Amino acid sequence: MTQYDHNAIMKAYPNQIFSIIDGVGVTNKDGEMFEPEAKLVAAARVELDKLKYKDQRKAEYPDWRTQLEYIYDFGIDKWKTDIVDPVKNKYPKPS
Repeated sequence: MTQYDHNAIMKAYPNQIFSIIDGVGVTNKDGEMFEPEAKLVAAARVELDKLKYKDQRKAEYPDWRTQLEYIYDFGIDKWKTDIVDPVKNKYPKPS
């Protein structure tokens, strides 16, 4: 069964409307089957991986209300050192 990298294919072919069905294939907007170019999909995966840190950080940060309460109770500097910096250090932005 063929497993496709759905997100990378969508990024590699942004101007086409198609469906991706594991084990079946990829279709274009006309419903015709086509095989995505491995190089394009791999390049798109590299770009998506560079953005992965954003999702990881977002999942790690407390909700905005908790953060605002923390800022109110302890100040901006403590919020940065206690909440923001540990998450940024755990999931650094790729260079």
